[in-house]
Amino acid sequence: MIFEILTLFPEMFDSYLDTSILGRAITAGRIQVRRHNIRDYAADKHRTTDDTPYGGGSGMVMKPEPLVRCVEAVQRKEASRARVVLLSPQGRLFDQRTAGEFSRLPRLILVCGKYEGVDDRVRSLGVDEELSIGDYILTGGELAAMVVLEATARLLPGVLGSEESTREESFSRGLLEYPHYTRPREFMGYEVPEVLLSGNHSEIAAWRRKQAIERTLARRPDLLRSANLTEEDRKCLEELERETGRRA
Repeated sequence: MIFEILTLFPEMFDSYLDTSILGRAITAGRIQVRRHNIRDYAADKHRTTDDTPYGGGSGMVMKPEPLVRCVEAVQRKEASRARVVLLSPQGRLFDQRTAGEFSRLPRLILVCGKYEGVDDRVRSLGVDEELSIGDYILTGGELAAMVVLEATARLLPGVLGSEESTREESFSRGLLEYPHYTRPREFMGYEVPEVLLSGNHSEIAAWRRKQAIERTLARRPDLLRSANLTEEDRKCLEELERETGRRA
């Protein structure tokens, strides 16, 4: 899969891509990450990409010409058109389901906004959708692009060492993940649950599934409303609701 990152600060991605699991995926040819400097598509000698807003107000707004030119130039690099996503606090909320949706695309263009935002005409001229990673404000879209990039790429074949890892992680099945333990067996008075030492794989699987449901009920009950639960899971949930007094 090819990720096209449109940004004013391509150097922000250097250490992240060099040292992360994505760096290994790039070296192995599992993914491509191309960074494009929006300033390269400015028309004036100063490579201007922002200006004061019409109507007054604080801050600067990204100009439409360099950004649209950049999108168009990147689109022409491949025969097929890529989906264009603008990282914006006004977009739909990014989640694991969206990461899975993106992972089925051959190519994805991520546009990093900056300053007070982008000229609104860009939304009509070069963007397919807007995406937010949460209800808070960042200085620019670069960190958000890294989040989308990693969450999507790690779902691709060969990016992680084990395909089982993605199936067991939080949110992959609509539940939070079960608790994990490793050596030592006892630490500061806390011991590893006996079931994990039993060697009985069916009991371990049942315990982990119950723990995942219990943890989700306690911390993110909203997830249970759309989780893919089996009949056995539902019975477990009903029992936990009676025991704890909590409701999904």
